[in-house]
Amino acid sequence: MATSGIVICSVEDQRKHRTSKLLSSLKSRKDKPNVQSLPLDKNLRLLRTIREQMQISEAMDECTRQKMMMLSPGKTRVQIDTPQIVLGLLNFTFKSDFLSEKSYTQWKNRQASILEELLCLSPNLVTQDHITLKRSLAMIRNAKEWDFMSTSGRAEVVSVIKQVASTLSSLPGRFDLQNETYYWTCGYHLNIRLYEKLLLGVFDVLDEGQVIAEADEFLMLLKLTWSTLGITQKMHDALYLWVLFQQFVGTDDALLLEYATVELQELISAKADDENVRLYINSLICSIHFNTIEIKLSLIDAVFYSLSIWCESKLQDYHLHFSQQHSHLKRVMSLVSAVGVLNFSDNGHMKLRRFNLNTEAAEILESYVKRSIEAAYRRAASDINHLSEVEKKHPLGVLADELRLIAERELNGFHRELCKWCPNSGMIAAMMLHQIYWERLKPFLDGVSSLSEDVKSVLPAADLLDHVLTQLYNTGYGEKRADLHHYPIGEVAKPIILDWVIAQHERILEWTGRAFDLEKWEPLSSQQKQAASIVEVFRIIEETVDQLFGFHLPMDITHLQALVSVVFHTLDAYLLKLLDQIVEKRYLYPSAPPLTRYKETTIPVLKKKFLECMPLDGNVHDKLNNLTIPKLCIRMNTLKYIQKQIDILEDGIRNSWALVRQSIDNTGGKKQLLGTSTCSDQIDELFNTTFDIIRDTAANTISKICDFTGAKAVFWDLRHAFLFCLYCGSVEASRLDGVLTRIDTVLDHVCNFIDESLRDAVVFSICRASLEGFAWVLLDGGPSRAFCDSDIVLIEDDLSALKDFFVADGEGLPRSVVEQEAKFPEQILNLYSLQTETIIQKLMAASEQISLGLDSHDHNNMRLNNAHTFVRVLCHRKDREASKFLKRQYQLPMSSEYEDTPSTDPISQSPLRSDLAKRTTSFRWDSTHSTFTSFRKKLQEATSELRNVGW
Repeated sequence: MATSGIVICSVEDQRKHRTSKLLSSLKSRKDKPNVQSLPLDKNLRLLRTIREQMQISEAMDECTRQKMMMLSPGKTRVQIDTPQIVLGLLNFTFKSDFLSEKSYTQWKNRQASILEELLCLSPNLVTQDHITLKRSLAMIRNAKEWDFMSTSGRAEVVSVIKQVASTLSSLPGRFDLQNETYYWTCGYHLNIRLYEKLLLGVFDVLDEGQVIAEADEFLMLLKLTWSTLGITQKMHDALYLWVLFQQFVGTDDALLLEYATVELQELISAKADDENVRLYINSLICSIHFNTIEIKLSLIDAVFYSLSIWCESKLQDYHLHFSQQHSHLKRVMSLVSAVGVLNFSDNGHMKLRRFNLNTEAAEILESYVKRSIEAAYRRAASDINHLSEVEKKHPLGVLADELRLIAERELNGFHRELCKWCPNSGMIAAMMLHQIYWERLKPFLDGVSSLSEDVKSVLPAADLLDHVLTQLYNTGYGEKRADLHHYPIGEVAKPIILDWVIAQHERILEWTGRAFDLEKWEPLSSQQKQAASIVEVFRIIEETVDQLFGFHLPMDITHLQALVSVVFHTLDAYLLKLLDQIVEKRYLYPSAPPLTRYKETTIPVLKKKFLECMPLDGNVHDKLNNLTIPKLCIRMNTLKYIQKQIDILEDGIRNSWALVRQSIDNTGGKKQLLGTSTCSDQIDELFNTTFDIIRDTAANTISKICDFTGAKAVFWDLRHAFLFCLYCGSVEASRLDGVLTRIDTVLDHVCNFIDESLRDAVVFSICRASLEGFAWVLLDGGPSRAFCDSDIVLIEDDLSALKDFFVADGEGLPRSVVEQEAKFPEQILNLYSLQTETIIQKLMAASEQISLGLDSHDHNNMRLNNAHTFVRVLCHRKDREASKFLKRQYQLPMSSEYEDTPSTDPISQSPLRSDLAKRTTSFRWDSTHSTFTSFRKKLQEATSELRNVGW
């Protein structure tokens, strides 16, 4: 640069330059700007960039500038060679110019080595000069001698070396090229290395994968060194290509490989050089090593061959080299297609053969695929035993996983690019991997008899491998392509999976029974109010479902039917056990007391009759005592939980089965295990047949328990306070207020334990049972209850209070619902409001229907206009005319002949059965004391008398 017209300023010159610019700016505006300073500023900035890129300190840069200016004063263009530059720097540079002695020593030895390579290795050097050079270079390297040598002594040593260098420099060039020097060919190894070092300056020192923005200007400036280093345009292109490629290898930055490919294409398409230039370039011999053989080539050929060898080494194992950067494969393919592949002729000569998208390219790529797959398999197989021990998995399962990863990389990472050159590359890779694994899998499959741990690890892995290989194989072209032979995983797995499901069926039923027997019917938590046993049951079921589908094995509808059967029988067994704990509602109701007529008596009866009671079976009695309101609520919550979880379970099984179906459809081709439409219909039918039964059973059981809960609360838990004490003796002394307090306590328990979605239904059940109990008191209150007209007014008030209680100012049940349920008690009270004569007339009319066979009484339903209702109203009327009528027509005993209430001893008191248990919204009767048949006979006889005789 110093001899090529580029101004190299020292720091002091730069300061003067800036001062002159400042002074010129202060001149008149009429003066023109100093345009001559622009190139200087540009050169200075570029030189500063070069210094920073080559990591040269500012002090060293300034020192070198000064020495170079002393070597080449002014701006005279002088042809200068490398030895002259080195000798000039040695002559004018001292240890004091460096910050440390170590830096100086390294620099000095480097200069001596350059001189040694350029001069001592020259074939034109005579023996005496060689001895002289060796002695002088040894003096330079000797720090004790050189560093303390006088200036004149140094000059003498440099002069000796300079004489030898001048002799060599005066020798003519070999190829008669412009500016050619002796050192172009003699020292080309050093020249090329120096130029490579300069070219590395285009890469950012902070990010070696990036090219600096000033790269073009930097390269233009480097042209100034061509005459000194003997570089031609084609040599520059080849070396720059090589530097870009080497930088890509070091940094793995894909953009650099693209730059290198562009440089390669430009180099290939460049015009041919002159004959002398061609001869000169070909004389620059380089050596490369290929398969342990050293090959000598020209510089450019050496670059081409090195690129080709590298590309082929990577492509022959692209699974190893491009596993992390799949996109590199495309770029390397572009590079190798441009540079060519090595080809050996029959006579043993090696040359590069370029290829395009043709049959020859397909053959080349096919060899790459086969070698890469084989190499990937060998790596996988070499580590199988170690991985098997680490993962605690059968070696065949580990091998299948490794081969699947290879196939997936081939399919997703490499196939898109490889198929451009070799359309059947996917088929080739799939067939190789398939055959490799089948040779090891077949003996294993022959020995499979049960679903052991080894089978669980090998079969799913083999099946997944088969899926991926099928996808890879199907990427091939050609109508005559046959289907890939699938591993018979489904055939081997079907019977052993079915055996496993059957075994799980027995285990789950056992666990379900054990969990149910241990259930105490307490809420799981304040938020989860279902029983713990049902959570455990669903956990076991879901665990079984997850295990089955977690095998990742092919299945058909037989396996699904077996699984659904397990779920159905498990939940059905749980529901049957739960339902078996519920007592029939008929056991809750007390017996209907005997029919009596009201009669005031002043003479006490010495021996009163006791109300007859039918004792309950001890087991039933214990069950009723255990079925407390909170436990009934937990049971209903549990059934609601079953309804919710069965939906989730069904969706989960459907989704898992859909994945199995998708896997089968993707792999099976023409041999799918099930037709799509047929399978879908069968699946829907299977789920509808089984899970809907569970849903319906749970819903029906909820309804039954809900209805039972209301009856249990009123007719069992509140029996004494409600049925036996309300209005007993007199209405005014035993009103409904005390009963409402107890019902409110029951409702508090319900709201604390019942699920929010079931609360209204249970409250409604209690409301209905309360109104039924209220009607029971009015019609079946027994000998202790008799109502006069004034009592009816109070009872009507109580009925209104009972309705308002459940409406709860609009926060409870809808008023319309409560009013509907209260119709029958209201109608009974309306009967009590009628005159006795009117009721007797209604009884006569109803009795006529019985005598004529027109009565539709079905032994269960109590209707308002039924003769039984009219008789019971008359029995409970505190009226002489009614009593007289009942005595005359039915010979009913006086109420005073019986005890007021049954025994209140909870041990001796046995609840009496009643067909109220079969009611829905209407009142029903029991015929414990007087059967329907016997009483109907009495009504018929009374009707016959009434037709002939007035009452």
